[in-house]
Amino acid sequence: MSFPLPPLPLTLEGSAVLHQMFQISWSAWRGLTQETRNELIDELTSTLEGMGAGTGLFSMFGHKADFMLVHFRAGFEELGETEWAIRKLRIWDYCQQTSSYVSIVELGLYESTAKVYGGLLEKGIAPNGPGWKEGVAETIERQKVAMAPRIYPEIPPFQYCCFYPMDRLRGEAKNWYMLPLEERARLMHEHGMIGRRYAGEVKQIISGSIGFDDWEWGVDLFSDDALVFKKLIYEMRFDPVSAIYAKFGTFYLGIRCNHERLKTLLTI
Repeated sequence: MSFPLPPLPLTLEGSAVLHQMFQISWSAWRGLTQETRNELIDELTSTLEGMGAGTGLFSMFGHKADFMLVHFRAGFEELGETEWAIRKLRIWDYCQQTSSYVSIVELGLYESTAKVYGGLLEKGIAPNGPGWKEGVAETIERQKVAMAPRIYPEIPPFQYCCFYPMDRLRGEAKNWYMLPLEERARLMHEHGMIGRRYAGEVKQIISGSIGFDDWEWGVDLFSDDALVFKKLIYEMRFDPVSAIYAKFGTFYLGIRCNHERLKTLLTI
C-alpha cells in the first residue's frame, strides 16, 4: 500500500529570538542633566557588553523607532531573563517600546524531508505509524549537530540590519499550504539559489514565529552595504515564492550602534 508524502516539512529550531523597537521619550530625556544621561547610557552599554555577541543594538532610520535591540538566546527562558534585564535598566524609564517580535531561529529542510519521508515509506513504515517518529527524530538530531552554527548564531558583525516579518499566502486562489510537498521543495530550492548569489555580501537569518507572534516568519538581513538589501529583496520579488505566495510586514532598517555612537546620538 502506497502513502502520499506528509505535507509538513521538517525544520531545525535553535536560538530563541527577540526584537525590541523603542523610541526615546525626548521631553523627559531633555529634563535630565548630562551627567545623569551619561550614567544611564553607561549602564545600558555595560549591560549590553555583558550580554555578549548574542545581543546587538542598532539605531534606526525613519519614524518607526529610534533604536532596535536584537537578542539571540539558547532558549525562551534565557530570552525572558534578557528582556526583563533590559526593562529594569534606568534608561527604560525614558523609552517607549513601539514594537517587538518573538521568534525562534528556523532552518527548513525541504530537500532532506522528501528523502527522509521517501526512505521511510520504502521500508514500509506508514506516516505517523510505528517507527515513523523515531526515523524522523534520528534525522533531526543528526542535522542539528551538523547545522549548530547556523541555528545558534551570534549577531553577525556587519554594519547594517534589516528586519521584517512575513507570511505565506493562504488565499482562495493561491494557497502555499495546499501545494504538494514536492512542489514547495522545488520552489524553495529555486528561491534559495537567489540568496546564494549574495553570499559574502549579506547574512540572512530566518526565524519561525507561528504560534509566537502575528506573522509566520521573521527575516534578519545583515550587511556592510544597506543597498544590498534592496537588490536582494527586489530580485526575490520576481521569484514565484515571493511574487505569488508571500506577504510582507513592516520593514525596519538600522545601523550598528556602539557606545561611542550611542553617546553621540543621546547627547543634547
